[in-house]
This record gives sequence, structure tokens and C-alpha cells, in this order.
Amino acid sequence: MNGSARLVLASASPRRKELLTQLGFSAPGFSFDTLSADIDETHQAGESPQVFVSRLAVEKAAAGLALCDNLIAPVVLGSDTIVVLGEQILGKPVDEADALKMLTELSGHIHSVMTAVALTDGKTTLTRLVETKVQFCQLDEQDILAYIATGEPMDKAGAYGIQALGGSFVERIEGSYSAVVGLPMVETRELLKVMNIL
Repeated sequence: MNGSARLVLASASPRRKELLTQLGFSAPGFSFDTLSADIDETHQAGESPQVFVSRLAVEKAAAGLALCDNLIAPVVLGSDTIVVLGEQILGKPVDEADALKMLTELSGHIHSVMTAVALTDGKTTLTRLVETKVQFCQLDEQDILAYIATGEPMDKAGAYGIQALGGSFVERIEGSYSAVVGLPMVETRELLKVMNIL
């Protein structure tokens, strides 16, 4: 790792933290700080899903950087994940009824999971966007309600987590599994190499 730069993950997600930790396996002494960067995640009129998720990742990285006054040469990683079904962006469900609606819509269909990663040191900002196709099996309402009762869908885009119980609904994926979890490992590793973190 570059001796002068300090990597910061601008996310409270335990899944992103775990994936980023795994990424550093080949770099002796690899470590990073974490912080939570709050931004306005409102979708803007006319904004494509790709532009929207990329903007949020960049804004999270920038907001994280603004909180790093105490660090010398911080490099901040922001990431955002959205689920897209047709033209519809599915964020985190607002309540259980919303989760039921989302999972019912995803049942038996293919949707896209888009994850954007941004890395910034305040002078240079690099981004990558990864799109993965996910096929859900057919779900009955009993399955969906039992899943909602576990609480797992409530803090996840599209109301499911592929790395946990929600994985039992996923028939197949085409693309990056880690991107669906929340951080595309290959692309993030590339960015870290460009910024001399790895």
C-alpha cells in the first residue's frame, strides 16, 4: 500500500466492509477506515439508472472525503447499488407492504443489479459501473411473507440480499456476484491499483 495514502470506505454496510477486506489479501498491511456518509439519494427526473447510481457513488465518496479532515492524504471509496426491473428503480423498501410489492414483481423475472464504485482523493475521481442480470425463480406469497418476517429485506435495494436468505430465490446470475452483494471486487481492485492503494 502507498505509504502516504489512507484508504477510507464511505459505507456502513458490513457486506462492503467484508468484500473490501478480502480485496487486500495480497497487500501486506492492507487496512482501511470506515465512516458513514449521508447524502440525498433522491432520483432526479430524466436520470437513467446508470447515471443515477454512478452519481450516488461519486457523491458518497465526496461526502466521505469531506469528513476526513483528520487524515493525511485520504482516498475515499463510495459505492451504491440499485435494482432495476424494466424501467423501474427499486430502492430499499419503505415498509413491509413495499417489500411484498417488490418481491412479487421480481418473482419469475430477470432484473438488473447495478453497482457503481467511486474512488476519490479530492483531485482525481475514478468510477466504474457494473451491471449484473439476476433471474428470480417463481415465488408464492407464503415464501415472500416468511422472508419479510426475517427482517432481511428491509435495508436492501430490491428487498433482498443474495448473500443470505434471499439467495434461495436466485435461479441464476449473469455477471459479477460480488457486485450484487454490494462491491464488484475485480473492478474495485483495478481502481485501487490505479490510485496506488494496492
